[in-house]
Amino acid sequence: QVQLVESGGGLVQAGGSLRLSCAASGSIFRYLAMAWYRQAPGQQREWVADITPAGSTNYADSVRRRFTISRDGARNMVYLQMNNLNAEDTAVYYCSSGAEWGQGTQVTVSS
Repeated sequence: QVQLVESGGGLVQAGGSLRLSCAASGSIFRYLAMAWYRQAPGQQREWVADITPAGSTNYADSVRRRFTISRDGARNMVYLQMNNLNAEDTAVYYCSSGAEWGQGTQVTVSS
């Protein structure tokens, strides 16, 4: 149905910001709720945020007020703006439609 590719990860200092992108191919994108997940070393996958086709959003308590999920239907893109990053945010970040997953992008926050 869709193919997902994440990008935008990297190494940042604590207190810094990154913007992750998820590019989706497929005309069904505009009908799908999308989500960001992350997996830190030695931990289980954690839900981070999601967004409905209409733009309603939800956030995990650990990222609320720091992260913002958004989407651009015309470009088939989903974004995750991450501010005030700390070491606890270090993880591989994935976007998902539920049925499909991207390859992940590494975010490393240095103290």
